Amino acid sequence: EGLGDDALIKNVDFSVIDDMYQITDKDAFLMARRLAREEGLFVGGSSGANVWAALKVYESAPPGSVIVTILPDSGFKYLSKFYNDDWMRSKNFL
Repeated sequence: EGLGDDALIKNVDFSVIDDMYQITDKDAFLMARRLAREEGLFVGGSSGANVWAALKVYESAPPGSVIVTILPDSGFKYLSKFYNDDWMRSKNFL
């Protein structure tokens, strides 16, 4: 799948970004599947990556902090990919 494909988009304003996390496809896809299973949210890999990063921020945030993320994609395009156990096993993600 290649979330981001190791490319930096030229219109990103890095001055407004506090921090960035490098996330593997495996972690993003497993989180998306977890969101579907535990929360009923049928999301795509970008959403899985965002929630994974938000949880990392939460782990080191001071008590009372508010962490916000967005879920920018749906899981419908990924039924034959990371929502498919055989595909996940073929990539050694399960």
